[in-house]
Amino acid sequence: MVRGSVVDPSGAVIVGAAVTIQNPVSHYTRSTASDSQGKFEFDNIPHNNYHLSVVATGFQAGTQDIDVRSSVPLELKISLTLGKETQTVTVEAAADLLENDPTSHTDIDRGLFDRLPLESQSSSLSSLVTLASPGISADSNGLFHGFGDHASNSFSVDGQPITDQQSKIFSNQLPVDAVESLEVIQGAPPAEYGGKTSVVIVATTRSGLDVTKPHGSVTTSYGTFGSTNGGFDLAYGGKSWGNFISANGLDTGRFLDGPEHQTLHDHGNEQNFFDRVDFKPSQADSLNFNFGFTRSWFQTPNSYDSQTAAAWSGLVVDNGGLGPNGLPVGSADQRSKIRTFNIAPTWTRLLSPTTVLTFGGYVRQDQFNYYPSGNPYADFAPGVQSTSIGQSRRLTNDGLRASLSYVKGIHNLKAGVVFQHTFLRENDTFGIVDPTLNAPCLNAGGSPDTDPTVTNPSQCTGSLQQNRGYVPMLAAYDLTRPGSGVGPYTYVGRADIKETALYVQDSITLKNLTLNLGLRGDLYYGISTASQAEPRVGAAYNFKQTNTVLRFSYARTLETPFNENLVLASNGCNDAVVNAISTALQGYPCLNVPLSPSTRNEFHAGLQQAFGKWVVVDGEYIWKYTTRAYDFSVFGNTPVTYPIEWAKSKIPGYAVRVSMPNFHGLTAFTVFSSVAARFFGPQVSGIGTTPTSVGSTAVFRIDHDENFNQTTHLQYQPWKKGPWFGFNWRYDSGLVAGPVPCIGGNCNNGPNGTDSQVDVSGLTPDQQFQAGLFCGSIHATPSTPISPTGLCPGNLYGSNLVKIPAPGTENDDHNPPRIQSRNLFDVAVGDDNLFNGDRYE
Repeated sequence: MVRGSVVDPSGAVIVGAAVTIQNPVSHYTRSTASDSQGKFEFDNIPHNNYHLSVVATGFQAGTQDIDVRSSVPLELKISLTLGKETQTVTVEAAADLLENDPTSHTDIDRGLFDRLPLESQSSSLSSLVTLASPGISADSNGLFHGFGDHASNSFSVDGQPITDQQSKIFSNQLPVDAVESLEVIQGAPPAEYGGKTSVVIVATTRSGLDVTKPHGSVTTSYGTFGSTNGGFDLAYGGKSWGNFISANGLDTGRFLDGPEHQTLHDHGNEQNFFDRVDFKPSQADSLNFNFGFTRSWFQTPNSYDSQTAAAWSGLVVDNGGLGPNGLPVGSADQRSKIRTFNIAPTWTRLLSPTTVLTFGGYVRQDQFNYYPSGNPYADFAPGVQSTSIGQSRRLTNDGLRASLSYVKGIHNLKAGVVFQHTFLRENDTFGIVDPTLNAPCLNAGGSPDTDPTVTNPSQCTGSLQQNRGYVPMLAAYDLTRPGSGVGPYTYVGRADIKETALYVQDSITLKNLTLNLGLRGDLYYGISTASQAEPRVGAAYNFKQTNTVLRFSYARTLETPFNENLVLASNGCNDAVVNAISTALQGYPCLNVPLSPSTRNEFHAGLQQAFGKWVVVDGEYIWKYTTRAYDFSVFGNTPVTYPIEWAKSKIPGYAVRVSMPNFHGLTAFTVFSSVAARFFGPQVSGIGTTPTSVGSTAVFRIDHDENFNQTTHLQYQPWKKGPWFGFNWRYDSGLVAGPVPCIGGNCNNGPNGTDSQVDVSGLTPDQQFQAGLFCGSIHATPSTPISPTGLCPGNLYGSNLVKIPAPGTENDDHNPPRIQSRNLFDVAVGDDNLFNGDRYE
């Protein structure tokens, strides 16, 4: 909060003075007018530094630089001198562009939201962070990776911590319509943040407090893929109360990122509702309530193979297009539904002019349902999916938080406690739909026999021989051999996780030097237990003569496991059936080690340099060392994903942001980064592992390692009441890809038996097409492979979509396969006030 009064040289109050605060880098701007007592107030102000200006008739303009870093109100008294009236006040010094803060961060104002090419309503917040912040790698389905870690990101929404996965295949995230501003912390996290801290996104939601004249908007849009968006928002209130409400919906034929160039079976919709209520019963007390509900429903995109399952799967071709149950198989029809609700009340009490107490609670729940195809045999895809899977799980977070903020002199002190109770409820169903997975008999050549009438090794007669790998326990769940008592298996998992955190931090300002000193203690009690003391320190020094800020910071953190399918990942191998299915799907024993919190040490060094009042450059270099580093894996080859841990990781990298404030209507920024994500085997927890990592300590680049990415954004508005023009360029050099057929190295493409040819026979024509493979002039199509024999000479082999290492050069650490680079350009033009008035814009 920023509040104060405007007076003349005699001390008399000035009524109706225009008071404006702005940040020239983030372009955040708020304006108000002094009341009948000369007072003004700005509520719900994001923490940042601002340039404040006051303009009144008959007086010279007054200006002041302010730094908002606490919930303690900043009290100001602005005295104006008599003189010629000034209509506008602009940034006049490079000092207004600099922040003397040891923690690197990016500030994003709402004014940028509508002018960046955000992906969709279902992942717009993730897209905004990816485009506007350095160090972020974009992945599929709205997922993003912060500084080399698998989605180890957390949100702090008006102080409420949210550390669960925010990809749209896991959860529904806060709609961007509800957000006033974002602070994306890429530096060493302050002590108040824990759980998942590679990137911390601090979101301030929109409020109706002090909006005495109701203000709202109605939006609608239509785009390709049959995408329709629509919504509204409304803010209204008074000096002591306010309400902001928004609702929107999305319907599209391309909800998720499909495997094919032309998406198949990819329809989805989403509905968002958000309401924030503010109430100030007194000058010392403030209450606010956040309510949110989101529902999404979407199909799992099909490949051409799964879209025409009855035509290509030998399971049904040999049976006249019918499954073993005698019903037409048809196309795969897997789909999901996610319902998310959030309730978060907060009470703030001003104990004194220097001290503020904040107390809040919250409950947030994700209800996730995954539905298999109506006919389970449509889910069978040889080499892709061997079981028909269903899921019904709930992830509920209940929490309480309290903090005490104290600001006086050189100290900005904050101490707090957070308690969180997470309830995990998982129900998974598994049914085998691959007749070769647990075949009782083997043919003479050693291949599994697929005869659905043979249900027991004792029936192996003639040329058939008993399969020594047959698991009798799985016969009851083998849907390819229907009989009495055969049906899907249901796994039920339950866990309660309690987390307690205590922290204290102080930001000390000594002229040009800023010191951050903090200590956090985390206690984690769940399927596993851990506790840790975590020092957080940082220093920044402002060399005002050269407009340079140097900074350094260190943090020790306790990274907590991902909650999505955590019970299955940690305890699944204790279940005999899950153990047997996992072993059968993967071909090696189930790894029976629960996930536990990991320990990280991270170091950051940065520089911020202003060049006049025109440009500011902010760069950061990081080193992160993690013991027990997190990733995600899949259950066999099913759609069920779950968290795992590798032995350790080392992640170095850099991130840079270059910003240009408004120069005659032109604003611009560019962000770029490079992060190396080096992980070390073996896998140490989770129910499954990859064959190459069993007992191995080899180092490899994980699939969120990217050599380089950048975003460049320009906006130009020649005159204030005219149209604006926007240009955006996104470049991604390409994440590490999974194993692809190649020559030499650890390509994991099966036995090719030669150093001069590549064997792609293990991939269907459509899978070759999805990977963009070619052999000379022959390019794969959904129905035509690159070679009838599956072999291609190495000098003719390549891909349009994957960077395949040259023969004999593939190395999991130094030269892994990568996705091909991508350039994405967006051009926009708009007019924000067609009617040139305040009533309708």
